[in-house]
Amino acid sequence: MKGFGIIKGLGVTLKHIYDTYAEDIKAGRKRYYNEAGVRQRMTHDTKGIFTVNYPEERLPVAENFRYVPFLVYEEVEGEKVPRCTACGICSKVCPSQCIWITRAEDPETGKPLKTPAEFAIDIDLCMNCGYCAEYCPFDAIKMDHDYELATYERMESNVHHKDRLLKSASYYAGIRPTYYALEQQAKAEAEAKKAARRKPREGQEGRERPDRKERLDKTEE
Repeated sequence: MKGFGIIKGLGVTLKHIYDTYAEDIKAGRKRYYNEAGVRQRMTHDTKGIFTVNYPEERLPVAENFRYVPFLVYEEVEGEKVPRCTACGICSKVCPSQCIWITRAEDPETGKPLKTPAEFAIDIDLCMNCGYCAEYCPFDAIKMDHDYELATYERMESNVHHKDRLLKSASYYAGIRPTYYALEQQAKAEAEAKKAARRKPREGQEGRERPDRKERLDKTEE
């Protein structure tokens, strides 16, 4: 004891300072403010400073990282077509009950449509558990990578409505390429199975059935 622990701790700090300046002289500006420099400082054998200068520098986000949910839409002939059918499963399984959905209705008949008129998520209540995305039967909800959502007020910015929640399928493919590729493969396999089941039926429908008279003649013979 007798102060040797303090001296040892200060020695570790001084060593980091020395290594930082030594590495900076070797690498120069390449070590900072670029993705390669950030990744180099993330390695286990890095010397000197290993922190990042946020917000100018950001740590790379893993593909499995999840934050608030968002709604996926497909671009069909220049229009945004949400995958969501307003079934309400996501709001039922949500542990914090932070999802509200209103189903759209046909203005002429008043019948419900398979699309949401309103969709809102209170991100202050959201626990980022991912249940909504996991239980969605239409792959309409995914977990986002955007975590920079700090604001100075409560309601207007932290209650995300449909317009803000909608993001394209190409955006989802960009942040989660592995999962997107697996989903596309599963959809292609499902379509191939449906097509295989249709072929025998189409073949049977294409056959010409003998009329009643021909059948009676064959029966008499």
